[in-house]
Amino acid sequence: MSTSQRAIDRGRERGRRVRLELGREIRDARRAAGLSQKVIARATGIHPSTLGRIDRAELGHVSLERYAELLALVGLELAARGYPAGPPIRDAGHVVLLTRCRARVGDAWRWLTEVPVGGPGDLRAWDAVIVRRTVRIGIEAETRLGDVQALLRRIELKCRDSGIGRVLIIASDTRANRAAVVAAAALLGGSFFVSPSVTWAALRAGRDPGGNAVLLV
Repeated sequence: MSTSQRAIDRGRERGRRVRLELGREIRDARRAAGLSQKVIARATGIHPSTLGRIDRAELGHVSLERYAELLALVGLELAARGYPAGPPIRDAGHVVLLTRCRARVGDAWRWLTEVPVGGPGDLRAWDAVIVRRTVRIGIEAETRLGDVQALLRRIELKCRDSGIGRVLIIASDTRANRAAVVAAAALLGGSFFVSPSVTWAALRAGRDPGGNAVLLV
């Protein structure tokens, strides 16, 4: 199964569970307020049987506006937002970036892709992990370097939860990414201090580069 299909299935299941939770909240609050299905249905212009199906999450096409209306009628307010829950799907540019990096590293390392960070239920993954003897290096691939501080926080948590102590950030060699690396030099310098030339030479020779690095490919 492809990464995108797994993400779609995960999102679909999450949507089903959210509908169940909202239906239960509407039903419980309605009963606590002593309101019948008929009263709520009349206020929103829907049939009582339809409201019952919403209560039981049997309708998959209920709009957020409808849920917000029903919740408001029973004294509740709808709040929704997205939370980090796993890596996004990757586009063709991302695949090309990893392929270019692999070509430059050579055959000295064993490559693993989409390596889970933690145990069951942890949806995070390294874009790749390269392995040689006892050395394991996590790879984070970014076609465009955006919020470097957020990227470093994400990497720090992945290292903590996966036991991987070496990391390479690889990014497309573009003018924007070169500028981003220069602008973030103070942030990167503390933990991503090995120069690209030293890192490439070590990797091609099958050696541990001795620290983390940012590589433009």
